[in-house]
Amino acid sequence: MGRYLLRRLLQLVPVFIGTTFLIYWLVWSVPGDPFAGKCGDRGCPPNYRAMMTEKYHLDDSIWVQYASYMKNLFQGDFGITFGGREISDIIATSYPNTLKLAVVALAIEAIIGLGAGVLTGLRRNGFLDNLVLISTLFLIALPVFVIGFVLQWLLGVKWGIITPTVSNEMRFSELIVPGFVLGSASMAYIARVARTSIAENRRADYVRTAIAKGLPMRRVVGVHLLRNSLIPVVTLLGTDLGALMGGAIITEGIFGINGIGRQVLRAIVTKESATVVGIVVVLVVVYLVMNLLVDLLYAALDPRIRYE
Repeated sequence: MGRYLLRRLLQLVPVFIGTTFLIYWLVWSVPGDPFAGKCGDRGCPPNYRAMMTEKYHLDDSIWVQYASYMKNLFQGDFGITFGGREISDIIATSYPNTLKLAVVALAIEAIIGLGAGVLTGLRRNGFLDNLVLISTLFLIALPVFVIGFVLQWLLGVKWGIITPTVSNEMRFSELIVPGFVLGSASMAYIARVARTSIAENRRADYVRTAIAKGLPMRRVVGVHLLRNSLIPVVTLLGTDLGALMGGAIITEGIFGINGIGRQVLRAIVTKESATVVGIVVVLVVVYLVMNLLVDLLYAALDPRIRYE
């Protein structure tokens, strides 16, 4: 296991460098004046342009710019915006909000999606199975912004069950509906994957052997069937955390959450390239770490998997 972990950590290095360079190159190579609109209606003064050009090495090649950025990044310096605000402060302020929302969405996916998948996998072709299949297809087909606006209007405006927007305290009760909206599509996929995996493994030899030994059905399902069926579900849940954080722009906009998604959108609109790069780099790290953890969880779920 130790050798495998070391090999995987070494594999993350070129992936991290390649993805961050691609992001940096795509963001900073956007045509146009990077100082447009930064000084109001008037153009920025020459001394400001010269200072910021030297600060971000805009006159150098993309390789020099990237090397300088990575050097500062490994020292904990994400850079500053054209307005003079530290990007690390922006991330520190908004990242916890998005993380809370993503964790709530992930929990809803796991509880509802996995529960529905297990029940329908054990009892296929019944009323509950057909209901779950139709519901998941409905959630997959509807865009997230449609689900968000409908639930916000029904539960928040018309019926008054929830507050239409989330407060700055980010209470757990306020995040249930936004979390459901954010994870609705993934929850439907998890339910379908779990249903298929449970149904296939239920016909496996080890399950028939366990039943033939006289083991209680609860133990057969919980110990034998569920553990082996969770591998594709864990893959979806593990990699979905990064996707939820990166795809929270719409949900955060609908419910007024000051998170990473809104900061990325604001940075794109105002052409704050350094902010976009800094936030996306954090999301890349989350993706890589979650992929590594998912691989390590495989051995815990299935004893037949051994890493050399």
